[in-house]
Amino acid sequence: MITNAAPGSDVPAERSLTTVPLTPPVTPPVSRRTFVKSTAAIAGTVAFAGAVVPEAFARLGVHNRVDRLKVGVIGCGGRGTGAMINSLEGSYDTEIHAIGDVFADRVDNCMAEIQKQPKELMDRCPVSRDRAFVGFDAYKRVLATNVDVVILATNPHFRPMHFEAAIAAGKHVFFEKPVAVDPTGVRRVIAAGEVAKQKGLGVVCGTQRRHENCYLAAMKQIEDGGIGRVVAANCWWNQGSLWHKPRQEGWSDMEWQLHNWLYFTWLSGDHIVEQHVHNLDVCNWAIGSNPLKCTAMGGRQVRTGPEYGHIYDHFAVQYEYKDGVTMNSQCRQIDGCAAKVQEQIIGSEGVLNTNSGSASIKGKTPWKYTGEANNPYVTEHTNLIESIKAGKPLNEARRIAESTLTAIMGRMSAYTGKEVTWEFAMNSKLDLSPPSYEMGPLPVPAVAMPGKTALI
Repeated sequence: MITNAAPGSDVPAERSLTTVPLTPPVTPPVSRRTFVKSTAAIAGTVAFAGAVVPEAFARLGVHNRVDRLKVGVIGCGGRGTGAMINSLEGSYDTEIHAIGDVFADRVDNCMAEIQKQPKELMDRCPVSRDRAFVGFDAYKRVLATNVDVVILATNPHFRPMHFEAAIAAGKHVFFEKPVAVDPTGVRRVIAAGEVAKQKGLGVVCGTQRRHENCYLAAMKQIEDGGIGRVVAANCWWNQGSLWHKPRQEGWSDMEWQLHNWLYFTWLSGDHIVEQHVHNLDVCNWAIGSNPLKCTAMGGRQVRTGPEYGHIYDHFAVQYEYKDGVTMNSQCRQIDGCAAKVQEQIIGSEGVLNTNSGSASIKGKTPWKYTGEANNPYVTEHTNLIESIKAGKPLNEARRIAESTLTAIMGRMSAYTGKEVTWEFAMNSKLDLSPPSYEMGPLPVPAVAMPGKTALI
């Protein structure tokens, strides 16, 4: 819980974060902490959603130990708050040490949410007011504390700079998808991921299907020849519209766009990148490679008002891979239309269908996943922490960067009407960064027009 007490005080008092100062004291950076080896066997026990403390942990007093990994949260919106809770649920070896966001109300909401959780989680959230930061530089202040692991859950545009800074500071990282909105950002993530390998830092991304039991079993079926040779794939993320926040009096352009980040390509990458990346990542995983090129179409047919920024509301892309394998993707955010969120992998001897919670094969060797279900939003954090403790840190940086680029090249093709190759996209100079990071004017770019918008 948030407290007014001085460090080390035994008598904390609850408080609202609306009074958090914009320029609180900054703790000098320290090297990341090492974990006590004697706790490794105990910490193998995993708690999923619900976070009931196992009897063994209670007996051993693990709940009060001082050797937990300190976690910092950068980006305190809905997903950042969710990831924070998932981190606590995923391992008893974590506690929330510092938080930060551009907006004070998001920090407030984040901590209000943790206070609704079971006491077992609340007790591992000892965030004091001098470790709750607000502003564009909040991420630097979180990293300057002695956190061991950081959760990066800001708007996707900020992911590359925050990831670079976290790795430079020697922190393990959990970062949400997508990890960039343009090819420039993708290259930055790949480069920082290589530095993370050199430093022995763990990096896990929030493409939770990679940590879901039914998907892991499905990929094992492909590996074992359950559908024969993969020849094609299809994927969909078709749903209704999402939230938007009316512009408030006094909001600058920057503040309005940050509050409605979904609808601005520089912040979200458009919904093909921000959301559909999940399905594209699964198809790349099943096919075993990245696409060679793509041709796409899309548009802004229903969400045409200025409150929806300048992104599209539908995309359709055909990706081409080596050996003649193709993948057709659709994504849509329009009310009143058929919903479908699924991946389909077509083999020479069967068809695999996957979506969250299920996987099955129809064909020569029928199969259906009947194993244990897990909460992948929790498991991804468990896997990160366990890999760190084992001295074999996971590193998913390049993989998610490449899946992000798969989505970006589809958007580039749809926006311009041009064929886009993997080589062109990877080397593109496109950089969607604003001229500065301050609460001031920021014109909204025109809606992309195929045949007129330049391919950069």
